[in-house]
Amino acid sequence: MHSRRNWPVKLLLKLNGLLLILVDALFVNGGGGKILLDYLTEELEKTDREIFYLLDKTIENQAPLISQRNTVLFLEAGFLKRAQFYRKNRHQFSSVLCFGNLPPNIRLSAKTYTYFHQKLFLTLPTDMGRLAQLKYWIKTEILYSIRKNADFWMVQNESMKKALAHKYRIPAHQVLIRPFYKTFGFEGSSEKTKNTFLYVSTANPHKNHVLLIEQFCAFYEQHQIGQLILTVSDVYPEVVALINRKVSQNYPIVNLGFIQRGALKKVYAEAEFVIYPSLAESFGLGLVEGIEAGCKVIGADLEYLHEVCIPSLTFNPDEKNAIAESLAYALHHELPPSYSKVTNTIQQIIEEIT
Repeated sequence: MHSRRNWPVKLLLKLNGLLLILVDALFVNGGGGKILLDYLTEELEKTDREIFYLLDKTIENQAPLISQRNTVLFLEAGFLKRAQFYRKNRHQFSSVLCFGNLPPNIRLSAKTYTYFHQKLFLTLPTDMGRLAQLKYWIKTEILYSIRKNADFWMVQNESMKKALAHKYRIPAHQVLIRPFYKTFGFEGSSEKTKNTFLYVSTANPHKNHVLLIEQFCAFYEQHQIGQLILTVSDVYPEVVALINRKVSQNYPIVNLGFIQRGALKKVYAEAEFVIYPSLAESFGLGLVEGIEAGCKVIGADLEYLHEVCIPSLTFNPDEKNAIAESLAYALHHELPPSYSKVTNTIQQIIEEIT
């Protein structure tokens, strides 16, 4: 059998007629979005429907396993390339799921869903740099101009629904609450390493790594106990440099860098606490994963945190010393367990788009 991955796009579409489902994830290439994309693909591959995946070329060697009956096109992620793809193939799909926050640039004949999971399209942290703010302002203007090209939107919680509908003037009935996540499948209780604080996240500015690191060091100077575990890859050289500097000063910070999901399970299982200082989240996958592993959550007292879980302890992210004080409180008090408040709707999503 010939691999269909290298056939011309138009020929593939003609062979499949109007039964193709398009999953457009061209702007997803890392972080929690990539984890969710992999999970979504894994579940879609269990169906008997024919699917066309449009993916970022940078993940060509990291793409999940896709069957021979389905098709993958890797492109350089960009608005122009994406626009050209849709102009050529606007009538070729029966349904479309855009998984990178942006609907198609043109109106399609297919029923079109857009999965929206980027909080920065809604509000920007006040301490974000001007260049980053300009970047997201441009993106929000683009999103507003093409918002009517989506028939339905999918979001992960009620606050995202309200904010999206309000800011982009989208009727509420068109915004569906559809959280989903892949569980690790932890069984039984694990032996926790006392006073370990784990933060599984990329290091974009709103994730608040710099403040967390400085506050952990302040906590450690006073108490001489504890360990901070991070997963900051080389994509964020300034944060990595800060971590390395603190490590050279004998602060107990462990940076695992980019870590495969299989290895991450053990990290969660051994950590006592999940620390979550992020200033903006559409969901907070690390919260759900940590709770599943029996970790206690210490998090920023923000709306996204309370929609995802009942945390063990919260802190005011606007107060300079709040994180260090929370770590100290956890050191001297037995915190209650944390509980998840979300339901996995992956099967409902698949039924709707197929």
